[in-house]
Amino acid sequence: MEKVEVTWHDHAVTRADREHLNGHRGCVVWFTGLSGCGKSTIANLVDRQLHEQGAHTFLLDGDNVRHGLNPSTAMLATSHDADFATRFGLGFGPADREENIRRIGAVADLFCQAGLITLAAFVSPYRKDRDLVRQRLESSGAVGDFIEVFVDTPLDVCESRDPKGLYKKARAGELKGMTGIDDPYEAPLNAEITLAGGSAAAEELAALVIAQLKKRGIVGS
Repeated sequence: MEKVEVTWHDHAVTRADREHLNGHRGCVVWFTGLSGCGKSTIANLVDRQLHEQGAHTFLLDGDNVRHGLNPSTAMLATSHDADFATRFGLGFGPADREENIRRIGAVADLFCQAGLITLAAFVSPYRKDRDLVRQRLESSGAVGDFIEVFVDTPLDVCESRDPKGLYKKARAGELKGMTGIDDPYEAPLNAEITLAGGSAAAEELAALVIAQLKKRGIVGS
């Protein structure tokens, strides 16, 4: 196996320096739940409210990340050769989903170290993958850097919304590996925040997240 020489270089500007400048702690608020559960809507509302309060934030959204950092093979093939696209493109099978979340976790960690409140909205169906992101954040930073938000919306509610038409395709047999239909969703066992996505308005749920961030000392009251 090829020996790889990689050395970590400390930065002249520390995380504490950046947080002092920002006026708040950095962290990663990780929204997880079924497609259509409302996680992107809630995350965007939280992002807007924090921005209006003067916080430094960034939102990583599942579909948006697939347009750049983690494109599919077909998307990469429009600008690269077939070998490159096949090697680095990500599909939606278990291994591809694992790598998708690993990459996102690495980016979220960098943003956290920059002192940003990073909001991540991804189905992220496998508990192990989310736990690995938590471990990464806590090993490079501190316990409390990863705040898991489980948007607990019943499957039938998600299906009734079906914003992308994915459930309809899955039920018709046109789409395989749909989370909640023929691929599992592993709900968090001990999420920091659980939101009842099917029984409250998105604005109310976003307010609960903001309240928790204040309670945890991430942002001021």
